[in-house]
Amino acid sequence: MALAKSMLAFLLMTTLVGVSLGAVHKVGDSAGWTIMGNIDYDKWAASKDFHVGDTIVFEYDNQFHNTKQVTLQDFQSCNALSPIAAYATGSDSIILKTPGHYYFLCGYPGHCEAGQKLDIMVTPPSPRPTSASPRPAAPYASSPSATASSSQTPPNNPDYQSNASSSLQILLFKLIWPALINLAIFFVTAEPGPRPQPEPEFLILTQLPQK
Repeated sequence: MALAKSMLAFLLMTTLVGVSLGAVHKVGDSAGWTIMGNIDYDKWAASKDFHVGDTIVFEYDNQFHNTKQVTLQDFQSCNALSPIAAYATGSDSIILKTPGHYYFLCGYPGHCEAGQKLDIMVTPPSPRPTSASPRPAAPYASSPSATASSSQTPPNNPDYQSNASSSLQILLFKLIWPALINLAIFFVTAEPGPRPQPEPEFLILTQLPQK
């Protein structure tokens, strides 16, 4: 059971690491989620790029504010009575799981009307660059053998190395992850069998010769 718990803890930690790979955006930057300071949240959102897997964080004093995700219609009318989701921790971390528009507002009376509302557009994850930057032409003609050798050597380019490393990590993840899950399930569901009983000890009696 101890091994099973360790495996489950490892799987949970791996999942959390995978979740945290996206960018984290603090709404309003240093100002946070507030009506003070005449913060233009539309301007803030326009300066950011939001992708699937990113996290947005609303930080505020939960005695005076909250966060509610609403529909477009409720966003336009500042209606916080039928939210899609409601948060009131004072430090709400929301993972953007699907592309499209997300609408948020503060549900306290008058706050949405005062500008405490946010509309962000989330796009699919941006792919890594796959093409290496062009290499400068050689100042002199190289021999055929040198050309063949250089064509077989991977370019010493950071993007190329990053793509190769990322592809290898994804391949290893796909190969190892199912095995880890099956192993954890096996140890959790397996019942310990009966312990083997010790074999009885037999006493060998020897008859002493009679005198």
